[in-house]
Amino acid sequence: MIVGTQKPIDEIWSMVRDSKRVLVFGCNTCVAICHAGGEKEAETIATLLRMRASQEGKDMEVNYLSVMRHCEPEYFEPVMDEVKTYDLILSTACGVGVNFLADRTGTIPVYPGINTSFYGAVQQPGDFTELCGGCGNCILHLTGGICPIVRCSKSLMNGPCGGTKNGKCEVSDEVDCAWFLIVERMKQLGTLEKLAEVLPPRNWSPSTHGGPRRIVIEHLREIEQQEEKKG
Repeated sequence: MIVGTQKPIDEIWSMVRDSKRVLVFGCNTCVAICHAGGEKEAETIATLLRMRASQEGKDMEVNYLSVMRHCEPEYFEPVMDEVKTYDLILSTACGVGVNFLADRTGTIPVYPGINTSFYGAVQQPGDFTELCGGCGNCILHLTGGICPIVRCSKSLMNGPCGGTKNGKCEVSDEVDCAWFLIVERMKQLGTLEKLAEVLPPRNWSPSTHGGPRRIVIEHLREIEQQEEKKG
């Protein structure tokens, strides 16, 4: 899931203070689970903005609305006529949702209400841990299902550095050494020999993908086009 944190209300206010009609638009999937941007959070932000507007004598209407996801048009298109009646949209979706929605609102600006943090998992209620960096070249089959890109403090690809001690990273005694975890896990799996394969350093240059990455599943597009023709 995508994990985020809500922006400070002072920062949000600085973005919207000059608008007359503001919609706080919530996203009820990932960011709702981490209590950053779901319907309840959208309602809370809207209430705080109304209070701030009243305190500063601003003539501002602030409402809230939420849909399941901002990254798929089937969820927000049914309410777009209402959304476009506002002069500013404060989206509490992740950065993907803000981008995607902003492409479809014309001259109405879409601003972020949260800071997108990482791809993570729920270790326990209220505890979210980064486990994936979305690097686009997954090697988890070679590392026991543990990602060295995000779980190693230095993103090392071929074993631990000299700073690991008692299974912990030199940056903090509270941070597990990812490569200690990888070795122990692969011992358990009986696949330790896979670590003999030397992995090349990652090329993080933007030229490796030439802009935003994209995946197109042609047969799904063809099915959609056929359904549109039938309709």
